Amino acid sequence: MRRLALLLALVAAPAFAVEPDEVLDDPALEARARDISAGLRCPVCRNESIDESNAGVSRDLRLMVRERLVAGDSDAEAVQAVVDRYGEYVLLRPDASGANLILWLAAPGLLILAGGVAFVSIRRRASGPEDRLTEDEEARLRDILKP
Repeated sequence: MRRLALLLALVAAPAFAVEPDEVLDDPALEARARDISAGLRCPVCRNESIDESNAGVSRDLRLMVRERLVAGDSDAEAVQAVVDRYGEYVLLRPDASGANLILWLAAPGLLILAGGVAFVSIRRRASGPEDRLTEDEEARLRDILKP
């Protein structure tokens, strides 16, 4: 029973990242804050949303998002305030525009390029060797290899 409680505590640990004093009284604002927090990356924890992270900076970001929402900001304005402060790194799903478009397209482009190179290379090998020995070279090779 004790192991089960420990296992449940470990599995549910991310759910406890948002502390009770952070929760807003208005359920609609709290739901918006949770949606925004789920899309923002913790600058310390790497690939963990600020909603799941127990780091101090994540707590500050959660509070910042909630303050912006209470002040009347839209979801986009609240996210933009965080991005202005910490950069695009905090977005778990960055926009596919501008310089990010190069990053989004580079991997598929390189994969297609590598596939093309592999295809051409395999086709060349399958067509047979291009550098065959002349008759004189074959005769000389036979003479050298005779016991």
